[in-house]
Amino acid sequence: MSIHAPYRYDIVGSFLRPEYLRHARAEFEAGRLSHEALKEVEDRAITDLVNKEKAAGLHIITDGEFRRLTWHLDFMWGFQGVKRVHNDEGNTTFHGEAAAIDDVTLEGKVRNEKHPFVEHFRFLKQFEDAETVAKLTIPAPGQFYALFTGRQELKHTLTIYETTEAFAQDVVDAYKDFIGEVYAAGCRNLQLDDCTWGGFVNPKMAEVLSGLSVAEQPKYMETLVDINNRVIAGKPEDLTITTHACRGNYHSTFFSSGPYDNVAVPLFAHENVDAYYLEFDDARSGGFAPLKHVSGDKKVVLGLITTKRPELENKDEVIARIHEAAKYVPLDRLYLSPQCGFASCEIGNKLTEEEQWAKVKLVKEIAEEVWGKQ
Repeated sequence: MSIHAPYRYDIVGSFLRPEYLRHARAEFEAGRLSHEALKEVEDRAITDLVNKEKAAGLHIITDGEFRRLTWHLDFMWGFQGVKRVHNDEGNTTFHGEAAAIDDVTLEGKVRNEKHPFVEHFRFLKQFEDAETVAKLTIPAPGQFYALFTGRQELKHTLTIYETTEAFAQDVVDAYKDFIGEVYAAGCRNLQLDDCTWGGFVNPKMAEVLSGLSVAEQPKYMETLVDINNRVIAGKPEDLTITTHACRGNYHSTFFSSGPYDNVAVPLFAHENVDAYYLEFDDARSGGFAPLKHVSGDKKVVLGLITTKRPELENKDEVIARIHEAAKYVPLDRLYLSPQCGFASCEIGNKLTEEEQWAKVKLVKEIAEEVWGKQ
């Protein structure tokens, strides 16, 4: 199949969960619904979503992350050695809102054994046809590493591993093993979601999160890139690996602000992905100048349409911004998408499903005006 991510008009991954799915998940979490019964509801919701994606003219389809509570934690919980930590109170502060998100901790060495996301992908794979291909989104290995080596978790991690490099190697091995499994299941489009860069765009925030001084942060960022590249190295030639970077997305709020300048060299010049899905929907992301560091023939998907607000963007203004970005990356290597998913966590952003699909329609219309019908 010749279609690969990114497509000229694209999506990041997650969609608003229908109410019946959220109700079923709540019943499951409360112990009143079996896993088998929950899966039946998830299968129904994903089937309906895929039909809507195709009706919207999308060529890259996802399962909307409908089997997850959050964009990253469910994947991490799927590795051996990783334990889910329940949390009923706000433990992460986004802009003006405390998010009650469960957490993770290590209870042993990290390894991969029959990760559940492989079966999740197999279900999505069946919907591929001559016009559509499936994309799987997972947290980047660098994101995984950062979560367990930050200020709060590093001490505990070093009770299980003698060194951070030993931990990094297990992360690399677990991810490479997973990628081998999901590739065998037919995955040819893999997206590594990576919010670590959304933290490091703001060095002061990064200092709080990582425990590293501003002077120490560049070396740590190169470590994250190295971990990602070690996982990417040796990938099958026909496997497209992209990455998405943003500054947090929870119930239409954000976690961080800052331009890409501080992370441009490690992320854009040194990371060996095929394309970047980048947040550019408001002033928090700064200008396009850092894109001059994008190396080789890598592609850039401009996230110029926000998922945080229902109001539709002005087409002419978005088109003007695309051409502004083309001063730094050639137009034929630029693409368009929303700035993030519509529901990075199950709670979703503050817009309706109808407004969500209006955003997707707008992305397609603008892309066709700029690049022509695909």
